[in-house]
Amino acid sequence: MPLTITLHRESRVLEITFDDGSRFELPCEYLRVYSPSAEVRGHGPGQETLPLDKEDVTITALDPVGHYGIKPTFSDGHDTGIYTWKLLYDLGRHYHALWQEYLGKVAAAGCSRKAGH
Repeated sequence: MPLTITLHRESRVLEITFDDGSRFELPCEYLRVYSPSAEVRGHGPGQETLPLDKEDVTITALDPVGHYGIKPTFSDGHDTGIYTWKLLYDLGRHYHALWQEYLGKVAAAGCSRKAGH
């Protein structure tokens, strides 16, 4: 369970501290490309999409969802993903591996990220 959730708008980072002492700084771009929404994950295996050009995305609103998560609204209009506390913890814990996986997929697709990101 998170103790604090702080959105740093200027640096575009969501900082979360959990009750076990874990603290994660999750970039908005990372949260956007790993959205649990059907738009990103698809409705079944093999239907996933690869979100691109999200380097400058930020979170414009954070809404609580019961006592189990949050629903961010991103600056690109995406607002359908519900991030449970477990998902946010897992995204924080596995950030480096998941981010490298995403960058690998971007490269494999023949795309690139904007310079400076």
